[in-house]
Amino acid sequence: MAKTILGIVGSYRKNGIIDRLVTEALLSAEASGAVTKKIYLTDAQIEFCTNCRHCMQEPGPERGKCIHDDDMEAILKEWEKCDGLIIGSPVNFYNVTAVTRKFMERLIGFAYWPWGQPSPVMRSKKKDKAAVLITATAMPAIMGHFFTGAPRALKLTVETMGAKPIKTIFAGLAAQQEKSPPSEKAIRQAQAAGRHLAG
Repeated sequence: MAKTILGIVGSYRKNGIIDRLVTEALLSAEASGAVTKKIYLTDAQIEFCTNCRHCMQEPGPERGKCIHDDDMEAILKEWEKCDGLIIGSPVNFYNVTAVTRKFMERLIGFAYWPWGQPSPVMRSKKKDKAAVLITATAMPAIMGHFFTGAPRALKLTVETMGAKPIKTIFAGLAAQQEKSPPSEKAIRQAQAAGRHLAG
């Protein structure tokens, strides 16, 4: 049975480096027999988390439901049907974009934290899906791992969603011109990651 792979783009630039690398990974997964879908977070209506913790009060393994009536529930239902995830965000001011962070904060329903309990616990410890993380920065990639929070933020995001990161692609020196293309190396990495997810 073909695997289903979801791509989530947290960049503000369609056809920019992040979008193109997520697309390359999805196309490679498709070529390997997977079914794919791509979501742009900028096209989705996602409200800010108000930290009301309504979604964290009911016990059990099922993800808590948010009070907001927006596109977040549909995105997460789409994810629940998938076998793998490709998520990308460029580095903006040393971390992921605001739209990616907004998405990330709305994942708290995956945890249980009733009033009176000192700290939250994850509803499920399972990491039975695979994820590829893609980010890009103006600095050299090796520096980006040490001086930005993007890789850790993306890792926390997919782990909260129940996925295990299998590959991080960090495109460095990504601001050499107004519309920089991804490097051939990053494209090859994205294609290989897509094949891995499909397999």
